[in-house]
Amino acid sequence: MPPLALLLPGPRTLSFEPLDLPPPGPREVRLRTLFSGISAGTELTQYRGTSAYMNRRWDEKLRLFKESDTPSWTYPIPNLGYEEVGEIVELGAEVEGLRLGERVFGTWWHRTHHTMSAADALARRLPEGADPRIGIFSHIGAVALNGVHDARIRMGDLVVVFGLGVPGQIVAQMARASGATVIGVDPVPARRAMAARLGAARTLDPNAGSVAEIVKRETGGRGADICIEVSGAAPALAEAMRTVAYASRVVSMGAFQGEARGLFLGDEFHHNRIELISSQISGVAPDGSHRWTRLRLWQTAIALQHEGRIDLLPLITDTVPFAEAPAMLARLDAGDPAILQAVLDFGGSA
Repeated sequence: MPPLALLLPGPRTLSFEPLDLPPPGPREVRLRTLFSGISAGTELTQYRGTSAYMNRRWDEKLRLFKESDTPSWTYPIPNLGYEEVGEIVELGAEVEGLRLGERVFGTWWHRTHHTMSAADALARRLPEGADPRIGIFSHIGAVALNGVHDARIRMGDLVVVFGLGVPGQIVAQMARASGATVIGVDPVPARRAMAARLGAARTLDPNAGSVAEIVKRETGGRGADICIEVSGAAPALAEAMRTVAYASRVVSMGAFQGEARGLFLGDEFHHNRIELISSQISGVAPDGSHRWTRLRLWQTAIALQHEGRIDLLPLITDTVPFAEAPAMLARLDAGDPAILQAVLDFGGSA
């Protein structure tokens, strides 16, 4: 396959562009991409042009989005994709501790090749003998792990996870591995079935009745110890705030687009003293930031899979050649409910 990169010239428009490949520097390595995961959340906001970064400018100093004629991200967008794994095919002259053929995970967009510093590659090597596909879950696994840390789960807690797409499925597994009993909530039957298969104690269809009333009735009126919203849907966040126990925590992980209509903040949120936490991978909660970095989150997401404490490979429902990326993005954009994790195959070997 010639060196190629997937480019987003405009909303819902994709093209393949030649990729320039200068020789790696003396302390760099070149990777050949094996697999790249497609995000059905953040990535689709770029594909559709709905991301806040594409409509406003992010002021890093003030940490505010501002109205601007020049948003933070403009077309064409070259950085589509953030779930990659590859193998080392070339070593710089001064590289030590790495060898050809070693597999490395990271974020380098949907492209056939990537050049990385040897130091970064050393920190991102896959364990010997690991299925290379676990590497595509390094970042989304870190997002999920960060959210579970923000939830502060205690062993024996009842945790309700709203939204069983890929991040919600990972959150559900990690919450269970943390000692919680997990209830998964999603309107899509296949997603509920997957969560049950991978360890959720039970699942609920939010269209079949009030999740809050079911959970509170079954807990003697108490409610869930923690609710984690991973859907980016306002009704799910609203129901999470109704479902959680008095003075308890709701973690919101979903990326909401536009207004969050349907949140009645004068109701249960106000009367039950609900604690609402936003979890986002650009930062770690300050009380843990002296120990947990994004690199450690990425490494841990890989280790948890390799050790068998979580099982993410069943989440891969669709694998297609890199050349079929435009068709796969179109399917995801159309909301195909049969897809959980879509993967682009660059000729890699599992």
